[in-house]
Amino acid sequence: MTAVGLRDVDRGEPVAVPGNAAEILARARALAPVLRERADEIEKARRLPFDVVESLRATGVFRMGFARDRGGPELSSIEQTEVIEALSYGDPAAGWCAMIGSDTGLYASFLDRDVAGRMFPVLDMVTAGLLFPNGRAEIAPGGYRLTGRWQFGSGVTHADWVISGAFLYRDGAAEPGADGAPHDSILLMVPRSDVEVLDTWHTTGLAGSGSCDYTITDVFVPGERTLTFADVRGGTGPLAQPEVHMRNMPGVALGAARAALDHAREAAVAAGRADDYRTQITLADCEADFAATRHGVYGALRRQHEVLASGGTLDDLIPLERAALPLSRRHAFRTARSIVTRLYDLLQTSAIYRPSPLDRWLRDTTTMCQHIVAQDRILQTAGAHLLGGRPSFPLALGITSPQR
Repeated sequence: MTAVGLRDVDRGEPVAVPGNAAEILARARALAPVLRERADEIEKARRLPFDVVESLRATGVFRMGFARDRGGPELSSIEQTEVIEALSYGDPAAGWCAMIGSDTGLYASFLDRDVAGRMFPVLDMVTAGLLFPNGRAEIAPGGYRLTGRWQFGSGVTHADWVISGAFLYRDGAAEPGADGAPHDSILLMVPRSDVEVLDTWHTTGLAGSGSCDYTITDVFVPGERTLTFADVRGGTGPLAQPEVHMRNMPGVALGAARAALDHAREAAVAAGRADDYRTQITLADCEADFAATRHGVYGALRRQHEVLASGGTLDDLIPLERAALPLSRRHAFRTARSIVTRLYDLLQTSAIYRPSPLDRWLRDTTTMCQHIVAQDRILQTAGAHLLGGRPSFPLALGITSPQR
């Protein structure tokens, strides 16, 4: 595998590596108008063009999860969400791919330090893949033989590494978990060259994310390239936590909603509707929902960061604080879709034509709401946690131990 460094995509020259959150955020905001201009092209391609990937790489978004002791900028989850929000303001599909690809540095905490160093010789490498155990990993000497088909490989068309969940088998029989689970599972990382991408991504929205199905057939994966979120092997601090890869996801929804609000306001003014009562109350109502939702996301993230940065654990959060993390995440996706739908209705026929960004945002927010983090399973999980019951998706709460 050839590691890709930061280069200016227009001149082919090396560019300075962004060293902190402010620089990465500034680059993301500067790229957003370019992504908006390219959004129709990205959607029609059903994947990110090469130069768009390189432009994202140059912002530093793919390296932002790497710890400082690995040479990374180690952005907090709050800062990461701001970067994803800025990119998604330009194009949600590009923001979605940036969000997924930026998990590389987060996964590094769950690998042995020297292994991660060999796998990621530069910090701007992209990881894609589906974490749910759709595959089959047969235990073999020194590792596993991995076979399977996975959906939703967002960014797999430009990834360096692919991470996939699989159930364990030994001599063809299901391998039970050490915790008493009837069937154990792990995550396995393979080079993109070992993956066959299937052109299945013909969807309502987020078309440009290239979230194709992919297959892996009898590929040997060394044990050192496997991980579980219950086992932090190479990191410490707020980012070395089992649910860290979910935290910056609301940035996509918030960026799309903010873009739609700004577009609708500008369109209303241009159409001479500044004194129209319906326009006024609809925009104000949507702005109120956006402000409250955004505050909920960042408020939950700030409280979590306060506890973890002071040396605490997720268990030190009170139930309401812990439940607020997945709930605010789900609410952001659902509210973004609601805002875009109401603005679409407000602008009426001017919104229905494909050149209208509102049409694309309507389809994008509808599609992103089908992700598990925006589903009712999150409500059940948070409600069960608050009531002392059994969450159906405990990882959303950062819980990896068996529940009663």
